[in-house]
Amino acid sequence: MKKICLYFEIHQIIHLKRYRFFDIGRDHYYYDDYENERSINDIAERSYVPALQTLIQMCKDHPEFRVAFSLSGCGLEQLEFHAPQVIDLLQEINSTGQVEFLCEPYSHGLSSLANEESFAAEVKRMSDRIKELFGKRPKVFRNSSLIYNDEIGAQVAAMGFKGILTEGAKQVLGWKSPHYIYHCATDPRLKLLLRDINLSEDITERFTSNPIMADQWLDWIAATPEGENFINIFGELVTFGIFHPLQSGILDFLKAIPVLAKERGIGFALPSDLCEEKSVGAIEVPYNISWVDEERDTSCWLGNVMQREAFQKLYSVADRVRVCGDRRIQMDWDCLQASNNFRFMTTKPGYQYRGIYDSPYDAFTNYMNILGDFISRVNNLYGGADNEEIDGLITMIKNQGDELASKDKEIERLRKKLEKYEATAQEEKKPAPAKKAPAKKVPAKKAPAPKKAEPAKKAEPVKKEEPAKLAESKKTPAKKVAPKKK
Repeated sequence: MKKICLYFEIHQIIHLKRYRFFDIGRDHYYYDDYENERSINDIAERSYVPALQTLIQMCKDHPEFRVAFSLSGCGLEQLEFHAPQVIDLLQEINSTGQVEFLCEPYSHGLSSLANEESFAAEVKRMSDRIKELFGKRPKVFRNSSLIYNDEIGAQVAAMGFKGILTEGAKQVLGWKSPHYIYHCATDPRLKLLLRDINLSEDITERFTSNPIMADQWLDWIAATPEGENFINIFGELVTFGIFHPLQSGILDFLKAIPVLAKERGIGFALPSDLCEEKSVGAIEVPYNISWVDEERDTSCWLGNVMQREAFQKLYSVADRVRVCGDRRIQMDWDCLQASNNFRFMTTKPGYQYRGIYDSPYDAFTNYMNILGDFISRVNNLYGGADNEEIDGLITMIKNQGDELASKDKEIERLRKKLEKYEATAQEEKKPAPAKKAPAKKVPAKKAPAPKKAEPAKKAEPVKKEEPAKLAESKKTPAKKVAPKKK
C-alpha cells in the first residue's frame, strides 16, 4: 500500500534593526520590534490560522489522515508572544492523536556545520520544549532547511533519534528513487526519509503558476512503480496563504487529498511510522545537501566571502557562549544564528526579499556591526582574559563535562545491574512451594476365598415318649376360669 508522509515547517524570521558602527558598545538591543510584530501577526492571520483550522477539520473528518510539523525555538517564542492563538491550534490538532512534532535546532541556524557541542545543546533545548508543550519527546529529527551530510547523520543518531528528514537530491540519489527507506551510511540505526522534490514542489512552488487538481496529483502518486510505497511531501506551512494566496484554492486542494487518496487505496503515515520500515540500503552523503535552490546545497548561506566571514566570526565564540550561562547573551545568540541572516547576504540571482536591506553588502555591514557588539559583550563576561586563557578554561570545562557524562553512563549501567541482582535475590528468598506428598497406593483388598461348605449333619431321630407319660397328659383336666363379678 502506498503511503503519503506530509510534513510542514513552522519558522519565523527575526528582523534585526538598523545598527550603525557608532552604536557598538552603546546599544545592546538589536531587534526591529515593530516589523517582527507586524510580520508574525500578518502570517498568522493569512496563513497559520486558516491552514491549521483546515488540517484540524481534516483530522476530525478522516481518522486515517496523518500530518507532521516542526517548529524552531525562535519562531515559537514569537508565536507565544505575538500570536498565541497559533499555539492553541497546534495543541488542538495534537489532541487528535494524528500528528507528530519533530525536533530541529532551536535557532533554525547552521550550528550543525560549525560546532558539534552547540548543535547538540540546541537540539536538546528544542526537544525539551516540544515535550513541555505537546507532552511527547520527538523521535525524528529535521535539520534547518533539511541540511544533511554523513557526519550530521552520525551526530543525530548518537542523540537517540530514529530518523532524519532530508532532500532527495539527484546528486546523492543518482538512479535511485526517494520512495524507499534508506539509512545513514555512518550509522545504520538512523533512517533517512527523502523528500520527493517534484511532487512536493507541485504544491509549494508551482501551485499558482501551474495549477493542478488534487485528483491529477494523486493519480501521479498512484502511478509510481510497484514497491515505491513511501511518498514524502515536505514543505513550509506558509505555503498556504503566503507563497500561494488562499484565493488560489490551495486549501480546497489540501482538503480534497484524504477523500481522493482513499478512493485510490493510498494511505498516510507519520515519519516515526516510516522509521519502523525496513531499509533497502545506505545512502552516502559526503558533502552538504539541503532543500534550497536548484543546487540543493548550502551555497545560499555560505556561497560568498561575506557570508563565510560572518559565519566564522559568529561561531568563533560558540564555546564561550555555551558555557557562560548568561540568559540575555543566549537569547541574542539564538537570534544571530538564524539562517536568514546569512541568506540576506547572498549574491546569487533570484533573491528579491532582503528585509530592511537594500543589498547583500548592506545586510553584511549591518550584521557585522551587531556581531562586533555581541562578541565584545561575550568577552567582557570573562573579565578581559586573553583568548588562550579563555580557550584553556573552556577546554577544561568540556573535559569535565565529558568525564561527568561518562560517569553518569557508568552509574546508570551499575544501577541497572543492581536492580537485576536485587530482583534475582528477591526471587531466591521466596519460599519454594511445598511439594505434595505422592498419594500412597492402597493395596486392593482381596476378596475372601469362599468357605468350603460343611457337610450337612445327619438329622437326629425323634425320640418317642413313653406311653405312660402320654396317658397322664391326656388325663389332666383344663383349669376353669372364674367369671368376673358384675
